[in-house]
Amino acid sequence: MSAILIPVAIIGGLGLAFGFILAFASRVFHVEIDPKIEQIIEALPGANCGACGRPGCAAYAEAIALENEDITKCAPGGADTIKAICEIMGMKAEARERRVAVIHCQSGGNDNTHLRYDYQGIATCKAAVELSKGPNLCNYGCVFHNDCITACLFDAIHLDDNGMRVIDKEKCTACGACVKACPRNLIELVAISRKVHILCTSHDKGKEAKMRCGNNTACISCGLCVKKCPVGAIEMQDMLAVIDYDKCISCGLCATVCPTKAIIDPLAGTRGKAVIHEEDCIGCTICAKNCPVDAISGELKQPHTVDPDKCIGCEICVEKCPKKCIEMQR
Repeated sequence: MSAILIPVAIIGGLGLAFGFILAFASRVFHVEIDPKIEQIIEALPGANCGACGRPGCAAYAEAIALENEDITKCAPGGADTIKAICEIMGMKAEARERRVAVIHCQSGGNDNTHLRYDYQGIATCKAAVELSKGPNLCNYGCVFHNDCITACLFDAIHLDDNGMRVIDKEKCTACGACVKACPRNLIELVAISRKVHILCTSHDKGKEAKMRCGNNTACISCGLCVKKCPVGAIEMQDMLAVIDYDKCISCGLCATVCPTKAIIDPLAGTRGKAVIHEEDCIGCTICAKNCPVDAISGELKQPHTVDPDKCIGCEICVEKCPKKCIEMQR
């Protein structure tokens, strides 16, 4: 009996001794945690998606509290999270427009992709691209193995009936996981108010780009959109038209001249013309100064008018008018 009890007593005694040592060490080496860190962690969504550039929400919370990190980097949390963190940190909340992912390609589906060979390898976009530039004839288009869908933690990307990847704008949090996952760099985070997009990333020459595109919607670098844009928001970069979204006013004029429909404009045919209610206009000239096509005229302190033939329906004047006396009429 003693042969059993003695080892048990020894082990129990050692366990008790080590417990006291650990308890003593925890008190001696205890590090106080800033209560703000815990509060910020609670305010964050807990997605641990890495959109903030930190390994997780806890690390981001610590960076905010101790390193004055930018509080607007949590894409999944959005405006509500920013507001909550501002209250914790005693800061003033600033509005930031929500962004969503945009896929700059109109091919990659079941019947709109030209293939150069039948790929039988690992079913990921990255693996397919590393093998002889991928199976699709276009060296810049969607590789259709859905790395973006796998990377999305919020079920914001799904396949339509033709196998095309579609972004659910209501679910998209702009975390950037799909952007990092795409080996062809087809996905971009864009302010949700921007509606007009160039859905092509091909840098091939015009005829070759169109031939390689399974949907025949490749940018052929004709430059018509560049010439048509009233605010200089489009430029050619290595034979590809690219939109500067900071300048773009979503007027859609570029889409009207694109010969291959590489530019999409979901608002086409729905835009109205600006109309100024002259009885309320104070002639401040703000609308005229901000109109990108000089469609508004009038003298200082006199009612202004809009030339409907020049108006492109961008609604900038509506946003800028301090008296709210301009409306769009269709």
